[in-house]
Amino acid sequence: MIRIIAVLLMLCVVTHCCPSVVSRSQWGARSVNCHSWIRKPVGYVIIHHSAGAFCNSPSTCSSQVRNIQNYHIRSNKWCDIGYNFLIGEDGRVYEGRGWHAVGVHARKYNPISYGICFIGTFTNRNPSIAAQNAAKSLIRCGVSRGFIRRNYNLKGHRDANPTSCPGNTFYRTIKSWPQYRA
Repeated sequence: MIRIIAVLLMLCVVTHCCPSVVSRSQWGARSVNCHSWIRKPVGYVIIHHSAGAFCNSPSTCSSQVRNIQNYHIRSNKWCDIGYNFLIGEDGRVYEGRGWHAVGVHARKYNPISYGICFIGTFTNRNPSIAAQNAAKSLIRCGVSRGFIRRNYNLKGHRDANPTSCPGNTFYRTIKSWPQYRA
């Protein structure tokens, strides 16, 4: 049994395993028809937080993602959720606009980046380790599949726009992640 697990882990390293992603239909996304295709590979990954309630189960995270989509459409007057991906403290990745569409999350960086939003407020604490690992795995997946450049730059939203996003505590943490550049 230990050999089987070791072989499976090795296959993940060799084949660049990607995290499973909760699809738009699985979290109950509104139907939209407003895609602008992103030119790949992108050179930037922008980390955000939703600055709202956190979630730690598939049902609460799906609900939060729907709330974020509704807010972006109703209040911001965007045609869809702004982020490419969202991460819950359940350790799951939720598809926003995905790998192929331009996000609406960091003004001048939108056409050259993916926006990854951690669901919750991270001013005084970090997201769960499971959430952080899911994001790191997603980024590695994007690099291995040619969606993100190998020499990409990781930024906090505040590095791209004047904001306090992704929260003070989490911002200090992502500054230690590989490829962070202000």
